[in-house]
Amino acid sequence: MSMKRIISPEVPEVEEGLWSNCIQAGDFLFISGQVARNVTPDATGVVSTGIVGDNEYEQTQYTFQRIKHIVEAAGGTMQNIVKMTIYVTDISKNKEVWRARREFFTGDFPTSTLVEVKALGRPEILVEIETVAYLK
Repeated sequence: MSMKRIISPEVPEVEEGLWSNCIQAGDFLFISGQVARNVTPDATGVVSTGIVGDNEYEQTQYTFQRIKHIVEAAGGTMQNIVKMTIYVTDISKNKEVWRARREFFTGDFPTSTLVEVKALGRPEILVEIETVAYLK
């Protein structure tokens, strides 16, 4: 099975050599956990400019937009996503996550697991979403 790294110009990686945002293995895309981090390239490399959104709804919207860019860079659409794992720091805000999710999916939704965790990569990150897509 061939494997290759998928790079979206809309979703630069924070720092080379730490992880890949997406690896395509055969017909599957494995997308690393995405958060609402605004990462923009500049003349010297990639710069993180903070977290977008002050609540679960806004952060989930931005995170799904990042995932959409990555899937499209591989030639797919959001309808190709078959599995997602969503990590939240406050499970009581799950309806806000679901509200944003409905804006990106129609028909049969991907399988999904929602997990409450004590903390994510930075204190202001409220949601992280990891996905798997099938491109056939």
